[in-house]
Amino acid sequence: MASAPREQWTSRTGFLLAAVGSAVGLGNMWRFSYLTAEHGGGAFVLLYLALTLLIGLPVLLAELVLGRGAGRSPVEALAHYGGRSWRPLGWLFVAAGLLILGYYSVIAGWTLRYALTAVIGGFPEDPGAFFGEISSGPAALVWHLLFMGITVAVVAGGVKGGIERTSLVLMPLLFALVIGLAVYAAALDGAASGYEFYLAIDFSQIWSFETLHAAAGQAFFSLSLGMGAMLTYASYLSRREHLPNASLVIAGADFAVAFVAGLAVFPLIFALGLSGDVGESTVGALFITLPKTFAGMGAAGRVVGLLFFVALAVGALTSAISLLEVVVASVMDGLGWERRRAALLVGPAIALVGIPAALSLDVLGTMDQIAGNVLLVLGGLFLAVFVGWVMRDPMAEVQPGAEGVGWFALWRWLLRIPVPIILVIVLWQSLQALLGE
Repeated sequence: MASAPREQWTSRTGFLLAAVGSAVGLGNMWRFSYLTAEHGGGAFVLLYLALTLLIGLPVLLAELVLGRGAGRSPVEALAHYGGRSWRPLGWLFVAAGLLILGYYSVIAGWTLRYALTAVIGGFPEDPGAFFGEISSGPAALVWHLLFMGITVAVVAGGVKGGIERTSLVLMPLLFALVIGLAVYAAALDGAASGYEFYLAIDFSQIWSFETLHAAAGQAFFSLSLGMGAMLTYASYLSRREHLPNASLVIAGADFAVAFVAGLAVFPLIFALGLSGDVGESTVGALFITLPKTFAGMGAAGRVVGLLFFVALAVGALTSAISLLEVVVASVMDGLGWERRRAALLVGPAIALVGIPAALSLDVLGTMDQIAGNVLLVLGGLFLAVFVGWVMRDPMAEVQPGAEGVGWFALWRWLLRIPVPIILVIVLWQSLQALLGE
């Protein structure tokens, strides 16, 4: 029985928007804002940009090369180029995507709940107490399951009818919302203080291992690297796609959304004199301080807050779609299942994985530490080694559609030497932090 032909993107724009949607998500507005607050403002932003260029772009291009060349999901793509002994790396990607989606869906559920709150009655006067009520327990579980249901429905619709169609609508909406919020925030009294906090560079923080670790982890988490999402999306590409240009567009858009989101978040917080609350916890800036800001702005705050949490929910959905697609595509390739069956069985299984995170913030934090700071970095490290040292001729695989590009030798050198060294350091720091906690 012949297998069905592999699905394809119908346009380059569709692929790029879907790939950017995978990269742009809660990591750009949730993770980026609190890590910037905790690690020296502009120092963290500068180091994050440098590491995105130094390690994020090379690993991103490596994933695109593997996916397009093999035309398969992570497990089979690694086996295609490295033999069966490299299949475990593909399974590491699948495990990372599965674990991240499990708790990511819980956080995404919070964004839906906050958006509904803005519509129904406005933001509460005590956002800390409100967050405590909805962030764990039965309420968090219901919204987690609802968000997972939406994600499954999109992925079950296929590459063209589900993922690409959704991305063509949601990504332009997200860009418009984030830019609009930044423009609004710029007009607020006190915005200058927010910009100063956000953009002022404390150079002593740049040389901190903690800042390096946080920036590298953010680069990987935000770009959806080390989990096979970009590899899987690239497997639906034609051989003539210009992969270096695609990687630059994806990384550039990802950084731009995070940076512009910061131009909205920090002026909003400082305009209401709530800067002391911004670094209280990993969720403080986004789910406690900002709702407090919106509540203090009256009717305008209700509208701005609604738009902000809608933007968060949109970004969360496009990223969650790519995470689920990694697992679904792997099941389809490995077991020969058709898409709808794979999505309807894999989705609920991942929802079950997320239940402990929905019931406990401590569990959610631990899952984030393991997946975001260990598994992703480990996956990226092995991927760099594979393409840099093991893969027979990666330059021949990257060149179709990009003939004439002269820096592919630099790309492979980065994968061979600097990227593994940096990722080993980051991985060591992550393991020490995890074991210490």
